[in-house]
Amino acid sequence: MSEDSILSLKPALLWKYFYDISQVPRPSKKETKIIEHIKTFAVNHNLQYKIDKVGNIVISIPPTKGFEKSPTIVLQGHIDMVCEKNKGTKHDFENDPIKLVREDGWITAEGTTLGSDNGIGVAAALAAGTDPEVQHGPLEILLTIDEETGLTGANNLQPGFITGKTLLNLDSEEDGAFYVGCSGGVDTAGVFKIDYQNAPSGFVAYELLVTGLKGGHSGLDIDAGRANAIKLLVRSLKALENIDYHLAKIEGGSKRNAIPREAEATILFNPTDEKNISDILNYMQSCFLNEFNKSDNKLKIEFNKLNTSPEKVFTNSFKDKIVKVLLSLPHGVVAMSQDISGLVETSTNVATISFQKDEIVIGTSQRSSIESAQSYIAQSVESIFSLSGAIVNSGDGYSGWKPNLNSEILKVSKNVFTKLFKKEPEVKAIHAGLECGILGEKYHGLDMVSFGPTIQGAHSPDERVNIETVDKFYTLLKEILKNIAN
Repeated sequence: MSEDSILSLKPALLWKYFYDISQVPRPSKKETKIIEHIKTFAVNHNLQYKIDKVGNIVISIPPTKGFEKSPTIVLQGHIDMVCEKNKGTKHDFENDPIKLVREDGWITAEGTTLGSDNGIGVAAALAAGTDPEVQHGPLEILLTIDEETGLTGANNLQPGFITGKTLLNLDSEEDGAFYVGCSGGVDTAGVFKIDYQNAPSGFVAYELLVTGLKGGHSGLDIDAGRANAIKLLVRSLKALENIDYHLAKIEGGSKRNAIPREAEATILFNPTDEKNISDILNYMQSCFLNEFNKSDNKLKIEFNKLNTSPEKVFTNSFKDKIVKVLLSLPHGVVAMSQDISGLVETSTNVATISFQKDEIVIGTSQRSSIESAQSYIAQSVESIFSLSGAIVNSGDGYSGWKPNLNSEILKVSKNVFTKLFKKEPEVKAIHAGLECGILGEKYHGLDMVSFGPTIQGAHSPDERVNIETVDKFYTLLKEILKNIAN
């Protein structure tokens, strides 16, 4: 369907730009093609732009006639996207366009992430800067790279790259809400050198798969009670501990900021144990479906014989170590905010387990709006890795964004929203990393607010954006710019 899916949608200019963006591959850390697309966009519209050494772009938009003395406003978003696809979906994120689909008032993608995070925000910024009906003062459209896997663009932004003192971040996902704060975060990984032994003769090899989970954003969806595929896989392996089986491979998850949707292991065992193992796995599946009957009722455990058998397997002691470490690692909500009702304060996500020839790397991420709490939960994870003999790798982390309820741009935005929609907006903080935290550290005194349309299922193939709220989002953006300009 793709281009046909946006026909007749309003605002037409925003949807056109979003479609154009969706046709350009833009995985995190591989943004070369989308950078060229944005450069071409600026040239075609006779707009000045500059690019820094890491790939961040600023497009300068002249003011509408009569508003030359209005303050400069920064419109900010990120150009990369999370690349996830359903098992069996054939899609090359480095070369293939996203296939858009319209369903019941939503735009989604065919078997992959949509990239509305943050493609809709980027499209809105480009539309506002080129729409002749929008009244505004000078604008700077700041588009950053690699927000999803390292906040690389924001972290490397240099002084003087933008001049505006007020910033509208267009990377939120809830209609009717203004965000004024976010959590900070850090990644913690454990690296294990694999101890091998020769595979026993006469054993058969099977693939054990955990699939069908919803997954989702490791911050926004961490309190939804969704299952973690890595955790379910290791619980299944634990249930087999009284059977003589060997582990040859274990993998799961794909992104540091996503709840794992799929995980797999290769196990070897005596053929006489096949029925017993199958019965145990069926029982575990029934347990999991009972535990997650609302959030993940399509989960399943697949148990398939492999045509070839590996020559080496993990030693029993190493197998037991990996299983115990994965069972021990905390996952989910650690604490709720004592200041903002319903806000997750601190959480941790068992995100990935990657298998290489000689190593297993377990990747986790910790978030909190309180720096000391974030440090504590990261130390807890580090301690589990250290006690098990792993090499611990910790990222530098990123800053949170402390709410300023007296913000001038917040006051303006709330007034505009109330006049437009005849109701009060919600003012919130978010349990996820917005670039505002880093930008606020680099540009002291920057007055910021974040908003956007309703996006569901971000970071998973279930991602979709609500069509009606995109129209509201753009109307709100236009009116805020007009109000500031006047």
